[in-house]
Amino acid sequence: MKAIVKISLKDGVLDSQGKATYHTICTMGYDDIVKDIKIDKLINIELGDIDKQVAIKKVEKMCQDMLVNTVIEDYNIDIII
Repeated sequence: MKAIVKISLKDGVLDSQGKATYHTICTMGYDDIVKDIKIDKLINIELGDIDKQVAIKKVEKMCQDMLVNTVIEDYNIDIII
């Protein structure tokens, strides 16, 4: 079983890495097709043989305790069996 945690900045939080990447891409000549760039994080967690509902609760706790800065970031958890 695997948990996939997608972390992104909340609306209104400046994505300085995304803005810097956007600026560089535009100076490389892609400004005609690129409107904006946002940089997200994707965390893959290999899980042991546990119940799916238990996995969701434990990964949720991991996110709250350490993986996500909930002041400025949102996250989504997908459990893949």
